[in-house]
Amino acid sequence: MKRIISVLACVLLMASVAVAASPKDTFVFESYGTVRTLDPACAYDVVSHQRIMNIYESLIFFDGSATDKFGPVLATEVPSAENGGIRDDGKTYEFKIRKGVKFHNGNELTAEDVAYSIKRHMVVDQEGGPMWMMLEAVAGVSSTRKDGKIIDGIFEKIDKSVEVKGDSVIIHLPRPFPPLLAVLAYSYGGVILDKEWTIANGGWDGTVKNAANFNGPAFGAEPLQKIANGTGPYKMLKWTPSNEFIFQRTDNYWGEKPELKTAIIRYNKEWSSRKLALQNGDADRVTVDAQYLSEVQDMDNVKLFSVPQLSVTGAMFCQKINPEANPNIGSGKLDGEGIPPNFFADINVRKAFLHAFDRQMYIEDVWNGNVTIPTTPNAKGLPYSKEEPVYEYDLEKAAELMKKAWGGKVWDKGFKMVLTHNTGNAQREAAALMIAENIMSLNPKFQIEVRNVDWKDYTVGYRKFMYPLFIIGWGADFPDPDNFLTTFMASTGPYGKFMAYKNDEVDKLAKYARFEIDPDKRRDAYFRMQDLWYEDAPGLILYQKVDHFAYRSNVDGFIPNPMLDHEWENLKLLKKN
Repeated sequence: MKRIISVLACVLLMASVAVAASPKDTFVFESYGTVRTLDPACAYDVVSHQRIMNIYESLIFFDGSATDKFGPVLATEVPSAENGGIRDDGKTYEFKIRKGVKFHNGNELTAEDVAYSIKRHMVVDQEGGPMWMMLEAVAGVSSTRKDGKIIDGIFEKIDKSVEVKGDSVIIHLPRPFPPLLAVLAYSYGGVILDKEWTIANGGWDGTVKNAANFNGPAFGAEPLQKIANGTGPYKMLKWTPSNEFIFQRTDNYWGEKPELKTAIIRYNKEWSSRKLALQNGDADRVTVDAQYLSEVQDMDNVKLFSVPQLSVTGAMFCQKINPEANPNIGSGKLDGEGIPPNFFADINVRKAFLHAFDRQMYIEDVWNGNVTIPTTPNAKGLPYSKEEPVYEYDLEKAAELMKKAWGGKVWDKGFKMVLTHNTGNAQREAAALMIAENIMSLNPKFQIEVRNVDWKDYTVGYRKFMYPLFIIGWGADFPDPDNFLTTFMASTGPYGKFMAYKNDEVDKLAKYARFEIDPDKRRDAYFRMQDLWYEDAPGLILYQKVDHFAYRSNVDGFIPNPMLDHEWENLKLLKKN
Protein backbone atom coordinates (compact mmCIF):
# COMPACT_ATOMS: atom_id res chain seq x y z
CA MET A 1 0.00 0.00 0.00
CA LYS A 2 2.94 2.36 0.57
CA ARG A 3 3.66 2.19 -3.13
CA ILE A 4 0.07 3.17 -3.89
CA ILE A 5 0.27 6.26 -1.72
CA SER A 6 3.62 7.22 -3.21
CA VAL A 7 2.18 6.96 -6.73
CA LEU A 8 -0.63 9.31 -5.79
CA ALA A 9 1.77 11.74 -4.15
CA CYS A 10 4.10 11.75 -7.14
CA VAL A 11 1.33 13.09 -9.32
CA LEU A 12 1.54 16.37 -7.44
CA LEU A 13 5.16 16.81 -8.47
CA MET A 14 4.50 16.72 -12.19
CA ALA A 15 5.25 19.86 -14.15
CA SER A 16 2.37 22.06 -15.18
CA VAL A 17 1.47 23.05 -18.70
CA ALA A 18 1.11 26.74 -19.41
CA VAL A 19 -2.08 27.71 -21.29
CA ALA A 20 -3.71 31.00 -22.11
CA ALA A 21 -6.55 32.33 -19.94
CA SER A 22 -9.98 31.87 -21.51
CA PRO A 23 -12.09 34.88 -22.66
CA LYS A 24 -15.66 35.44 -21.48
CA ASP A 25 -17.32 33.69 -24.42
CA THR A 26 -15.04 30.65 -24.20
CA PHE A 27 -15.25 27.75 -21.77
CA VAL A 28 -12.19 25.58 -21.08
CA PHE A 29 -12.53 22.19 -19.39
CA GLU A 30 -9.50 20.00 -18.62
CA SER A 31 -9.95 16.27 -18.04
CA TYR A 32 -8.24 12.95 -18.67
CA GLY A 33 -11.00 11.31 -20.71
CA THR A 34 -10.49 10.60 -24.40
CA VAL A 35 -13.08 10.18 -27.14
CA ARG A 36 -13.46 6.82 -28.88
CA THR A 37 -16.11 7.65 -31.48
CA LEU A 38 -18.69 10.26 -32.50
CA ASP A 39 -21.02 7.69 -34.05
CA PRO A 40 -24.11 7.61 -31.79
CA ALA A 41 -24.85 4.00 -32.73
CA CYS A 42 -21.45 2.85 -31.46
CA ALA A 43 -20.44 5.19 -28.64
CA TYR A 44 -20.87 3.69 -25.19
CA ASP A 45 -18.70 5.71 -22.83
CA VAL A 46 -19.24 8.94 -20.91
CA VAL A 47 -16.57 10.93 -22.76
CA SER A 48 -18.01 10.25 -26.20
CA HIS A 49 -21.49 10.81 -24.74
CA GLN A 50 -20.64 14.37 -23.68
CA ARG A 51 -19.34 15.29 -27.13
CA ILE A 52 -22.26 13.67 -28.95
CA MET A 53 -25.00 15.16 -26.77
CA ASN A 54 -23.76 18.71 -27.28
CA ILE A 55 -23.66 18.26 -31.07
CA TYR A 56 -26.72 16.08 -31.57
CA GLU A 57 -30.05 16.08 -29.78
CA SER A 58 -32.55 13.49 -28.63
CA LEU A 59 -36.32 13.51 -28.67
CA ILE A 60 -36.49 14.11 -24.91
CA PHE A 61 -34.00 14.66 -22.07
CA PHE A 62 -33.94 14.71 -18.29
CA ASP A 63 -35.82 17.55 -16.64
CA GLY A 64 -33.17 19.27 -14.52
CA SER A 65 -31.88 17.02 -11.74
CA ALA A 66 -34.67 14.45 -12.10
CA THR A 67 -34.00 10.89 -13.26
CA ASP A 68 -37.67 10.00 -13.73
CA LYS A 69 -39.02 13.18 -15.34
CA PHE A 70 -38.30 14.41 -18.85
CA GLY A 71 -38.62 17.49 -20.99
CA PRO A 72 -39.19 17.71 -24.76
CA VAL A 73 -36.28 18.47 -27.10
CA LEU A 74 -36.83 17.43 -30.72
CA ALA A 75 -40.25 16.14 -29.73
CA THR A 76 -42.81 18.86 -28.95
CA GLU A 77 -44.06 16.99 -25.88
CA VAL A 78 -43.15 14.01 -23.74
CA PRO A 79 -45.51 11.11 -24.48
CA SER A 80 -47.80 10.09 -21.63
CA ALA A 81 -51.01 8.19 -21.11
CA GLU A 82 -52.69 11.49 -20.29
CA ASN A 83 -51.83 13.17 -23.62
CA GLY A 84 -52.37 10.00 -25.66
CA GLY A 85 -48.70 9.62 -26.52
CA ILE A 86 -48.53 6.30 -24.67
CA ARG A 87 -51.35 3.89 -25.43
CA ASP A 88 -52.24 0.24 -26.07
CA ASP A 89 -51.32 -0.63 -22.48
CA GLY A 90 -47.83 0.81 -22.89
CA LYS A 91 -47.01 -0.85 -26.21
CA THR A 92 -47.32 2.25 -28.44
CA TYR A 93 -45.38 5.52 -28.08
CA GLU A 94 -46.04 8.51 -30.32
CA PHE A 95 -43.56 11.39 -30.62
CA LYS A 96 -44.68 14.60 -32.33
CA ILE A 97 -41.65 16.03 -34.09
CA ARG A 98 -40.68 19.68 -33.75
CA LYS A 99 -40.81 21.81 -36.92
CA GLY A 100 -38.34 24.48 -38.00
CA VAL A 101 -35.27 22.59 -36.79
CA LYS A 102 -32.18 22.42 -39.01
CA PHE A 103 -29.09 20.28 -38.97
CA HIS A 104 -25.71 21.99 -39.02
CA ASN A 105 -25.44 21.46 -42.78
CA GLY A 106 -28.73 23.32 -43.32
CA ASN A 107 -30.99 20.33 -43.96
CA GLU A 108 -34.39 20.48 -42.26
CA LEU A 109 -35.33 17.92 -39.61
CA THR A 110 -38.21 15.64 -40.62
CA ALA A 111 -40.07 12.76 -39.02
CA GLU A 112 -38.37 10.54 -41.58
CA ASP A 113 -34.96 11.53 -40.14
CA VAL A 114 -36.16 10.52 -36.68
CA ALA A 115 -37.52 7.14 -37.74
CA TYR A 116 -34.41 6.42 -39.80
CA SER A 117 -32.12 7.31 -36.88
CA ILE A 118 -33.86 5.03 -34.38
CA LYS A 119 -33.80 2.16 -36.87
CA ARG A 120 -30.25 2.84 -38.01
CA HIS A 121 -28.83 2.68 -34.50
CA MET A 122 -30.33 -0.79 -34.00
CA VAL A 123 -29.26 -1.97 -37.45
CA VAL A 124 -25.65 -1.00 -36.75
CA ASP A 125 -25.56 -2.71 -33.31
CA GLN A 126 -21.78 -2.73 -32.90
CA GLU A 127 -20.36 -5.45 -30.65
CA GLY A 128 -20.41 -4.23 -27.05
CA GLY A 129 -22.37 -1.13 -28.04
CA PRO A 130 -25.42 0.50 -26.46
CA MET A 131 -28.18 -0.75 -28.74
CA TRP A 132 -29.10 -3.77 -26.61
CA MET A 133 -31.57 -1.59 -24.69
CA MET A 134 -33.61 -0.54 -27.72
CA LEU A 135 -33.37 -4.04 -29.19
CA GLU A 136 -34.75 -5.55 -25.99
CA ALA A 137 -37.62 -3.06 -26.08
CA VAL A 138 -38.67 -3.48 -29.71
CA ALA A 139 -37.48 -7.00 -30.56
CA GLY A 140 -37.11 -8.85 -27.27
CA VAL A 141 -33.43 -9.64 -27.92
CA SER A 142 -30.25 -7.95 -26.77
CA SER A 143 -28.39 -8.29 -30.07
CA THR A 144 -29.06 -8.58 -33.78
CA ARG A 145 -26.68 -11.55 -33.78
CA LYS A 146 -26.53 -14.94 -32.11
CA ASP A 147 -23.37 -17.04 -32.16
CA GLY A 148 -21.88 -14.55 -34.60
CA LYS A 149 -24.71 -14.86 -37.13
CA ILE A 150 -27.48 -12.37 -37.85
CA ILE A 151 -30.83 -13.47 -36.45
CA ASP A 152 -33.34 -14.29 -39.18
CA GLY A 153 -35.95 -11.59 -39.61
CA ILE A 154 -34.38 -9.18 -37.10
CA PHE A 155 -34.08 -6.28 -39.54
CA GLU A 156 -37.69 -6.71 -40.69
CA LYS A 157 -38.75 -6.59 -37.04
CA ILE A 158 -36.73 -3.39 -36.48
CA ASP A 159 -38.19 -1.81 -39.61
CA LYS A 160 -41.78 -2.53 -38.58
CA SER A 161 -41.26 -1.29 -35.02
CA VAL A 162 -40.88 2.36 -36.05
CA GLU A 163 -43.24 4.18 -38.42
CA VAL A 164 -43.83 7.72 -39.65
CA LYS A 165 -47.34 9.09 -39.53
CA GLY A 166 -47.54 12.69 -40.69
CA ASP A 167 -45.30 14.76 -38.40
CA SER A 168 -45.17 12.01 -35.79
CA VAL A 169 -42.96 8.99 -35.22
CA ILE A 170 -44.58 5.95 -33.62
CA ILE A 171 -42.66 3.18 -31.84
CA HIS A 172 -44.41 -0.18 -31.49
CA LEU A 173 -43.37 -2.57 -28.72
CA PRO A 174 -44.27 -6.27 -28.52
CA ARG A 175 -44.87 -5.82 -24.78
CA PRO A 176 -44.65 -2.94 -22.28
CA PHE A 177 -41.14 -1.67 -21.54
CA PRO A 178 -41.45 0.94 -18.75
CA PRO A 179 -37.84 2.31 -19.03
CA LEU A 180 -38.28 3.29 -22.71
CA LEU A 181 -38.46 7.06 -22.11
CA ALA A 182 -35.34 6.96 -19.93
CA VAL A 183 -33.52 4.91 -22.57
CA LEU A 184 -34.43 7.40 -25.29
CA ALA A 185 -33.44 10.34 -23.09
CA TYR A 186 -29.98 9.21 -22.10
CA SER A 187 -28.75 6.47 -24.39
CA TYR A 188 -27.81 6.89 -28.02
CA GLY A 189 -30.90 5.08 -29.30
CA GLY A 190 -32.75 8.39 -29.36
CA VAL A 191 -30.03 10.59 -30.91
CA ILE A 192 -31.30 12.00 -34.19
CA LEU A 193 -29.29 12.04 -37.42
CA ASP A 194 -29.75 13.64 -40.82
CA LYS A 195 -30.74 10.66 -42.97
CA GLU A 196 -29.51 12.14 -46.25
CA TRP A 197 -26.15 13.15 -44.76
CA THR A 198 -25.63 9.84 -42.98
CA ILE A 199 -26.26 7.81 -46.13
CA ALA A 200 -23.97 10.10 -48.15
CA ASN A 201 -21.21 9.45 -45.61
CA GLY A 202 -21.41 5.67 -45.78
CA GLY A 203 -24.19 5.00 -43.29
CA TRP A 204 -27.02 2.50 -43.62
CA ASP A 205 -28.97 3.12 -46.85
CA GLY A 206 -32.33 2.67 -45.12
CA THR A 207 -33.29 -0.60 -46.80
CA VAL A 208 -33.94 -3.89 -45.05
CA LYS A 209 -32.33 -5.92 -47.82
CA ASN A 210 -28.95 -4.19 -47.35
CA ALA A 211 -29.07 -3.85 -43.56
CA ALA A 212 -26.69 -6.76 -42.95
CA ASN A 213 -23.95 -4.87 -44.81
CA PHE A 214 -24.00 -2.15 -42.15
CA ASN A 215 -24.30 -4.39 -39.10
CA GLY A 216 -21.56 -4.79 -36.49
CA PRO A 217 -18.80 -2.53 -37.89
CA ALA A 218 -15.29 -3.03 -36.54
CA PHE A 219 -14.08 -0.61 -33.88
CA GLY A 220 -12.79 2.51 -35.59
CA ALA A 221 -14.47 1.57 -38.86
CA GLU A 222 -17.89 3.02 -38.07
CA PRO A 223 -18.71 5.61 -40.77
CA LEU A 224 -19.50 8.49 -38.42
CA GLN A 225 -16.57 7.94 -36.07
CA LYS A 226 -14.82 11.25 -36.78
CA ILE A 227 -17.57 13.39 -38.32
CA ALA A 228 -20.76 14.90 -36.96
CA ASN A 229 -23.83 16.80 -38.16
CA GLY A 230 -26.47 17.35 -35.52
CA THR A 231 -29.22 19.77 -34.58
CA GLY A 232 -27.58 20.80 -31.30
CA PRO A 233 -26.33 24.25 -30.27
CA TYR A 234 -22.69 23.35 -30.98
CA LYS A 235 -20.78 21.75 -33.80
CA MET A 236 -17.33 20.21 -33.83
CA LEU A 237 -14.73 22.73 -34.93
CA LYS A 238 -11.68 20.56 -34.30
CA TRP A 239 -10.82 17.21 -32.74
CA THR A 240 -7.23 16.19 -32.09
CA PRO A 241 -7.40 12.76 -30.42
CA SER A 242 -5.87 12.62 -26.92
CA ASN A 243 -5.24 16.36 -27.10
CA GLU A 244 -8.29 18.59 -27.41
CA PHE A 245 -11.83 18.83 -28.70
CA ILE A 246 -13.22 22.23 -29.73
CA PHE A 247 -16.92 23.06 -29.98
CA GLN A 248 -18.20 26.12 -31.86
CA ARG A 249 -21.65 27.63 -31.43
CA THR A 250 -23.89 27.19 -34.47
CA ASP A 251 -25.67 30.09 -36.15
CA ASN A 252 -28.87 28.23 -37.04
CA TYR A 253 -29.82 26.64 -33.72
CA TRP A 254 -33.59 26.37 -33.32
CA GLY A 255 -33.56 26.99 -29.56
CA GLU A 256 -32.31 29.76 -27.32
CA LYS A 257 -28.88 31.00 -28.34
CA PRO A 258 -26.20 29.83 -25.88
CA GLU A 259 -24.00 32.37 -24.12
CA LEU A 260 -20.76 30.55 -24.93
CA LYS A 261 -19.33 30.86 -28.42
CA THR A 262 -16.55 28.29 -28.00
CA ALA A 263 -15.84 25.38 -25.68
CA ILE A 264 -12.46 23.69 -25.50
CA ILE A 265 -12.01 20.35 -23.77
CA ARG A 266 -8.34 19.60 -23.19
CA TYR A 267 -6.80 16.25 -22.39
CA ASN A 268 -4.66 16.63 -19.27
CA LYS A 269 -3.94 13.55 -17.17
CA GLU A 270 -1.77 15.31 -14.57
CA TRP A 271 -3.53 16.70 -11.50
CA SER A 272 -0.85 19.27 -10.66
CA SER A 273 -1.29 20.83 -14.10
CA ARG A 274 -5.10 20.78 -13.93
CA LYS A 275 -4.99 22.30 -10.45
CA LEU A 276 -2.76 25.17 -11.58
CA ALA A 277 -4.98 25.84 -14.59
CA LEU A 278 -8.02 26.11 -12.31
CA GLN A 279 -6.22 28.34 -9.80
CA ASN A 280 -5.01 30.73 -12.47
CA GLY A 281 -8.25 30.84 -14.42
CA ASP A 282 -6.65 29.24 -17.46
CA ALA A 283 -9.34 26.56 -17.16
CA ASP A 284 -12.94 27.24 -16.20
CA ARG A 285 -13.42 23.71 -14.94
CA VAL A 286 -11.19 20.71 -14.28
CA THR A 287 -11.73 17.10 -13.28
CA VAL A 288 -11.07 16.62 -9.57
CA ASP A 289 -10.66 13.09 -8.24
CA ALA A 290 -11.62 12.46 -4.62
CA GLN A 291 -8.10 12.35 -3.19
CA TYR A 292 -7.50 15.92 -4.37
CA LEU A 293 -10.76 17.32 -3.05
CA SER A 294 -9.17 19.03 -0.04
CA GLU A 295 -6.86 20.98 -2.35
CA VAL A 296 -9.86 22.57 -4.09
CA GLN A 297 -12.30 23.13 -1.23
CA ASP A 298 -10.59 26.30 0.02
CA MET A 299 -9.31 27.53 -3.33
CA ASP A 300 -10.11 31.19 -4.04
CA ASN A 301 -12.57 31.99 -6.82
CA VAL A 302 -13.63 28.37 -7.22
CA LYS A 303 -16.97 26.73 -6.47
CA LEU A 304 -17.48 23.03 -5.95
CA PHE A 305 -20.49 20.75 -6.50
CA SER A 306 -20.43 17.21 -5.10
CA VAL A 307 -22.93 14.92 -6.83
CA PRO A 308 -23.63 11.31 -5.74
CA GLN A 309 -23.73 9.13 -8.83
CA LEU A 310 -25.79 6.18 -9.98
CA SER A 311 -22.53 4.59 -10.99
CA VAL A 312 -20.35 1.73 -9.79
CA THR A 313 -16.79 0.71 -10.64
CA GLY A 314 -15.44 -2.81 -10.35
CA ALA A 315 -12.54 -5.13 -11.11
CA MET A 316 -13.82 -7.69 -13.61
CA PHE A 317 -12.36 -11.17 -14.14
CA CYS A 318 -12.34 -12.39 -17.74
CA GLN A 319 -12.84 -16.15 -17.76
CA LYS A 320 -12.09 -16.64 -21.45
CA ILE A 321 -9.21 -14.39 -22.43
CA ASN A 322 -8.30 -13.94 -26.09
CA PRO A 323 -4.91 -15.71 -26.49
CA GLU A 324 -4.05 -14.34 -29.93
CA ALA A 325 -1.07 -11.97 -29.83
CA ASN A 326 -2.00 -11.06 -26.27
CA PRO A 327 0.89 -9.60 -24.23
CA ASN A 328 -1.26 -9.52 -21.11
CA ILE A 329 -1.10 -13.28 -20.46
CA GLY A 330 2.60 -13.98 -21.12
CA SER A 331 3.15 -17.50 -22.40
CA GLY A 332 -0.58 -18.23 -22.30
CA LYS A 333 0.15 -21.27 -20.14
CA LEU A 334 0.30 -22.08 -16.45
CA ASP A 335 4.08 -22.52 -16.57
CA GLY A 336 5.29 -19.66 -14.39
CA GLU A 337 5.63 -17.38 -17.42
CA GLY A 338 1.99 -16.55 -18.06
CA ILE A 339 -1.59 -17.63 -17.45
CA PRO A 340 -3.96 -19.76 -19.55
CA PRO A 341 -6.95 -18.02 -21.20
CA ASN A 342 -9.32 -19.61 -18.66
CA PHE A 343 -7.20 -18.75 -15.60
CA PHE A 344 -10.08 -16.97 -13.85
CA ALA A 345 -12.55 -19.76 -14.62
CA ASP A 346 -11.29 -21.36 -11.39
CA ILE A 347 -13.38 -19.85 -8.58
CA ASN A 348 -10.49 -20.32 -6.15
CA VAL A 349 -8.41 -17.82 -8.15
CA ARG A 350 -11.27 -15.32 -8.22
CA LYS A 351 -11.93 -15.61 -4.49
CA ALA A 352 -8.23 -15.28 -3.69
CA PHE A 353 -8.12 -11.97 -5.57
CA LEU A 354 -11.21 -10.77 -3.69
CA HIS A 355 -9.58 -11.56 -0.33
CA ALA A 356 -6.56 -9.47 -1.43
CA PHE A 357 -8.54 -6.22 -1.50
CA ASP A 358 -8.37 -4.17 1.72
CA ARG A 359 -11.65 -2.26 1.58
CA GLN A 360 -11.12 -0.22 4.72
CA MET A 361 -7.65 0.98 3.76
CA TYR A 362 -8.90 1.81 0.28
CA ILE A 363 -11.77 3.90 1.68
CA GLU A 364 -9.56 5.80 4.10
CA ASP A 365 -6.27 6.22 2.22
CA VAL A 366 -7.49 6.67 -1.34
CA TRP A 367 -10.92 8.26 -0.89
CA ASN A 368 -10.40 10.03 2.45
CA GLY A 369 -13.59 8.35 3.59
CA ASN A 370 -15.69 10.01 0.86
CA VAL A 371 -16.98 6.91 -0.88
CA THR A 372 -19.44 4.05 -0.62
CA ILE A 373 -18.61 0.47 -1.60
CA PRO A 374 -21.73 -1.53 -2.50
CA THR A 375 -21.56 -5.28 -2.03
CA THR A 376 -23.09 -5.98 -5.46
CA PRO A 377 -23.38 -4.14 -8.79
CA ASN A 378 -26.83 -2.82 -7.81
CA ALA A 379 -25.95 0.78 -6.96
CA LYS A 380 -27.22 2.23 -3.71
CA GLY A 381 -30.20 4.46 -4.38
CA LEU A 382 -31.76 1.95 -6.79
CA PRO A 383 -34.68 -0.31 -5.88
CA TYR A 384 -34.08 -3.81 -4.53
CA SER A 385 -30.55 -3.16 -3.29
CA LYS A 386 -29.45 -6.00 -1.00
CA GLU A 387 -26.48 -6.04 1.37
CA GLU A 388 -24.49 -9.20 0.68
CA PRO A 389 -21.51 -10.64 2.59
CA VAL A 390 -18.08 -9.65 1.31
CA TYR A 391 -14.82 -11.51 0.96
CA GLU A 392 -12.96 -9.75 3.76
CA TYR A 393 -9.32 -8.76 3.42
CA ASP A 394 -7.45 -11.89 4.51
CA LEU A 395 -4.14 -12.81 2.88
CA GLU A 396 -3.94 -16.14 4.70
CA LYS A 397 -7.28 -17.12 3.21
CA ALA A 398 -6.12 -15.85 -0.18
CA ALA A 399 -3.04 -18.09 0.06
CA GLU A 400 -5.16 -21.11 0.97
CA LEU A 401 -7.34 -20.56 -2.08
CA MET A 402 -4.36 -20.11 -4.38
CA LYS A 403 -2.95 -23.43 -3.13
CA LYS A 404 -6.21 -25.10 -4.22
CA ALA A 405 -6.41 -23.31 -7.59
CA TRP A 406 -5.92 -25.45 -10.67
CA GLY A 407 -5.18 -28.51 -8.52
CA GLY A 408 -2.22 -26.83 -6.84
CA LYS A 409 -0.47 -25.86 -10.08
CA VAL A 410 -0.89 -22.11 -9.52
CA TRP A 411 1.01 -22.27 -6.25
CA ASP A 412 3.70 -24.62 -7.53
CA LYS A 413 4.33 -23.02 -10.91
CA GLY A 414 3.44 -19.38 -10.27
CA PHE A 415 2.13 -17.04 -12.97
CA LYS A 416 2.64 -13.76 -14.83
CA MET A 417 -0.17 -11.46 -16.01
CA VAL A 418 -1.15 -7.85 -16.59
CA LEU A 419 -3.84 -5.99 -14.62
CA THR A 420 -5.19 -2.97 -16.49
CA HIS A 421 -6.90 0.33 -15.71
CA ASN A 422 -7.54 3.44 -17.78
CA THR A 423 -4.95 6.21 -17.85
CA GLY A 424 -5.42 9.12 -15.47
CA ASN A 425 -7.86 7.54 -13.02
CA ALA A 426 -5.92 7.53 -9.75
CA GLN A 427 -8.57 5.65 -7.74
CA ARG A 428 -8.55 2.77 -10.21
CA GLU A 429 -4.78 2.80 -10.31
CA ALA A 430 -4.67 2.61 -6.51
CA ALA A 431 -7.04 -0.38 -6.48
CA ALA A 432 -5.00 -2.12 -9.17
CA LEU A 433 -1.75 -1.61 -7.27
CA MET A 434 -3.29 -2.80 -4.01
CA ILE A 435 -4.64 -6.01 -5.52
CA ALA A 436 -1.43 -6.70 -7.46
CA GLU A 437 0.91 -6.09 -4.54
CA ASN A 438 -1.16 -8.13 -2.10
CA ILE A 439 -1.42 -11.09 -4.48
CA MET A 440 2.32 -10.94 -5.23
CA SER A 441 3.06 -10.93 -1.49
CA LEU A 442 1.55 -14.42 -1.23
CA ASN A 443 4.19 -16.16 -3.31
CA PRO A 444 7.38 -14.86 -5.00
CA LYS A 445 6.34 -16.82 -8.09
CA PHE A 446 3.28 -14.59 -8.56
CA GLN A 447 4.02 -11.64 -10.87
CA ILE A 448 1.45 -9.00 -11.85
CA GLU A 449 2.22 -5.91 -13.90
CA VAL A 450 -0.16 -2.98 -13.48
CA ARG A 451 -0.58 -1.19 -16.78
CA ASN A 452 -2.59 1.91 -17.72
CA VAL A 453 -4.22 2.18 -21.13
CA ASP A 454 -5.62 5.27 -22.84
CA TRP A 455 -9.42 5.29 -22.59
CA LYS A 456 -10.20 5.09 -26.30
CA ASP A 457 -8.01 1.98 -26.56
CA TYR A 458 -9.14 0.54 -23.25
CA THR A 459 -12.77 0.32 -24.31
CA VAL A 460 -11.73 -1.60 -27.42
CA GLY A 461 -9.35 -3.91 -25.55
CA TYR A 462 -11.81 -5.30 -23.03
CA ARG A 463 -14.35 -5.89 -25.79
CA LYS A 464 -11.77 -8.02 -27.55
CA PHE A 465 -11.25 -10.11 -24.38
CA MET A 466 -7.65 -8.91 -24.14
CA TYR A 467 -7.52 -8.11 -20.41
CA PRO A 468 -7.40 -10.85 -17.74
CA LEU A 469 -8.63 -8.44 -15.10
CA PHE A 470 -9.90 -5.00 -16.06
CA ILE A 471 -11.15 -2.16 -13.89
CA ILE A 472 -14.06 -0.24 -15.32
CA GLY A 473 -17.09 1.77 -14.25
CA TRP A 474 -20.74 1.76 -15.21
CA GLY A 475 -23.07 4.74 -15.08
CA ALA A 476 -26.80 4.29 -15.36
CA ASP A 477 -28.43 4.28 -18.79
CA PHE A 478 -31.72 4.29 -16.91
CA PRO A 479 -32.29 4.21 -13.13
CA ASP A 480 -33.29 0.58 -12.62
CA PRO A 481 -31.58 -2.56 -11.22
CA ASP A 482 -31.86 -4.14 -14.66
CA ASN A 483 -29.35 -1.65 -15.99
CA PHE A 484 -26.77 -2.72 -13.39
CA LEU A 485 -27.32 -6.38 -12.49
CA THR A 486 -27.97 -7.41 -16.09
CA THR A 487 -25.00 -5.37 -17.27
CA PHE A 488 -22.50 -7.02 -14.93
CA MET A 489 -24.01 -10.50 -14.67
CA ALA A 490 -25.99 -11.62 -17.73
CA SER A 491 -23.99 -13.50 -20.33
CA THR A 492 -25.27 -11.01 -22.92
CA GLY A 493 -24.76 -7.97 -20.67
CA PRO A 494 -22.36 -5.19 -21.70
CA TYR A 495 -19.79 -6.36 -19.12
CA GLY A 496 -20.93 -9.90 -18.30
CA LYS A 497 -20.38 -10.78 -21.94
CA PHE A 498 -16.74 -9.65 -21.92
CA MET A 499 -16.10 -11.31 -18.58
CA ALA A 500 -17.25 -14.53 -20.29
CA TYR A 501 -19.34 -15.14 -17.19
CA LYS A 502 -22.28 -17.46 -17.78
CA ASN A 503 -24.77 -18.73 -15.24
CA ASP A 504 -28.03 -20.00 -16.70
CA GLU A 505 -29.97 -19.08 -13.57
CA VAL A 506 -28.69 -15.52 -13.78
CA ASP A 507 -29.69 -15.23 -17.43
CA LYS A 508 -33.21 -16.48 -16.73
CA LEU A 509 -33.67 -14.16 -13.76
CA ALA A 510 -32.39 -11.14 -15.70
CA LYS A 511 -34.77 -11.74 -18.60
CA TYR A 512 -37.72 -12.41 -16.31
CA ALA A 513 -37.20 -9.39 -14.05
CA ARG A 514 -36.72 -6.95 -16.94
CA PHE A 515 -40.35 -7.21 -18.05
CA GLU A 516 -42.04 -8.24 -14.80
CA ILE A 517 -44.38 -5.51 -13.49
CA ASP A 518 -45.13 -7.06 -10.08
CA PRO A 519 -42.67 -5.31 -7.69
CA ASP A 520 -42.55 -8.22 -5.25
CA LYS A 521 -41.63 -10.68 -7.99
CA ARG A 522 -38.99 -8.29 -9.35
CA ARG A 523 -37.54 -7.91 -5.86
CA ASP A 524 -37.25 -11.68 -5.39
CA ALA A 525 -35.51 -12.07 -8.74
CA TYR A 526 -33.03 -9.26 -8.13
CA PHE A 527 -32.34 -10.44 -4.58
CA ARG A 528 -31.44 -13.88 -5.95
CA MET A 529 -29.16 -12.33 -8.59
CA GLN A 530 -27.31 -10.48 -5.85
CA ASP A 531 -26.92 -13.72 -3.88
CA LEU A 532 -25.35 -15.26 -6.98
CA TRP A 533 -22.96 -12.33 -7.32
CA TYR A 534 -21.53 -13.31 -3.93
CA GLU A 535 -21.63 -17.06 -4.53
CA ASP A 536 -20.02 -17.03 -7.99
CA ALA A 537 -17.55 -14.17 -7.29
CA PRO A 538 -17.38 -13.02 -10.94
CA GLY A 539 -15.93 -9.63 -9.98
CA LEU A 540 -15.19 -7.12 -7.25
CA ILE A 541 -17.16 -3.90 -6.78
CA LEU A 542 -14.65 -1.20 -5.82
CA TYR A 543 -16.76 1.91 -5.28
CA GLN A 544 -19.87 3.92 -5.95
CA LYS A 545 -18.55 7.36 -6.47
CA VAL A 546 -19.45 10.90 -5.61
CA ASP A 547 -18.28 13.12 -8.46
CA HIS A 548 -16.91 16.58 -7.84
CA PHE A 549 -17.48 19.41 -10.32
CA ALA A 550 -15.02 22.27 -9.76
CA TYR A 551 -15.71 25.53 -11.62
CA ARG A 552 -14.29 29.01 -11.53
CA SER A 553 -16.70 31.16 -9.54
CA ASN A 554 -17.69 33.23 -12.58
CA VAL A 555 -19.26 30.20 -14.32
CA ASP A 556 -22.99 29.65 -13.82
CA GLY A 557 -25.56 27.23 -15.19
CA PHE A 558 -24.47 23.82 -13.92
CA ILE A 559 -27.38 21.51 -13.03
CA PRO A 560 -26.41 18.32 -11.15
CA ASN A 561 -27.94 15.00 -12.09
CA PRO A 562 -26.96 11.57 -10.64
CA MET A 563 -27.13 10.09 -14.14
CA LEU A 564 -24.46 12.46 -15.50
CA ASP A 565 -20.91 11.96 -14.26
CA HIS A 566 -17.81 14.15 -14.08
CA GLU A 567 -17.16 14.01 -17.83
CA TRP A 568 -20.56 15.56 -18.52
CA GLU A 569 -21.09 19.20 -19.45
CA ASN A 570 -24.24 20.70 -20.92
CA LEU A 571 -22.60 23.64 -22.67
CA LYS A 572 -25.77 25.47 -23.71
CA LEU A 573 -26.68 26.08 -20.05
CA LEU A 574 -23.39 27.71 -19.08
CA LYS A 575 -22.47 31.37 -18.96
CA LYS A 576 -19.52 33.33 -17.63
CA ASN A 577 -20.00 36.54 -15.65
